[in-house]
Amino acid sequence: MTVEAVLLTPLLAVLLVFVAVVVHRGVDARLRLDDAAHQAARAATLQRSTPAATTAAQQTASAALAHAGVVCRHVATTMTGTLAPAATITVSVRCTVDLGQALLLAVPREKTLKSTASEVVDAQRSAPATGATP
Repeated sequence: MTVEAVLLTPLLAVLLVFVAVVVHRGVDARLRLDDAAHQAARAATLQRSTPAATTAAQQTASAALAHAGVVCRHVATTMTGTLAPAATITVSVRCTVDLGQALLLAVPREKTLKSTASEVVDAQRSAPATGATP
C-alpha cells in the first residue's frame, strides 16, 4: 500500500497542477476579454461617426487583447447604439482562444469567449463646429 501511494502521489500532483493551469488560462482570458470589451466601448463613444466608432472598437479590442497576452485565433466586435449625447453604446467582443496544450485532459482545443460592455456617450458632448462664434 505504501509503495502504491508513493508511486501515485507525484502523478496525481502533476495532474492537479495541469488542471489548475488550464482553469487559470480560461479565467484569465475571460477577465482580459471583459477588460478589452470595456476599452472598446469607451473608444467607440469618443468617436463622431458610426464607421469611426466601429473601427475604433475593433482596433482597441484587438490591441488590448494583444497587449494582455491573450492569443485569439479570431477577434470579432459588434457595436450597437447611437452616438447621440447621453445615448448608450454597447460593444460585444468575441475571441476564439486556443487551448491546444490541454489535449491530455480532453478539453476542447479551442473555446470561443464573448464579453459585452456598455458606455454612455458624454451628455455634454457638443455638436460639430459650424464656424460661427457668438
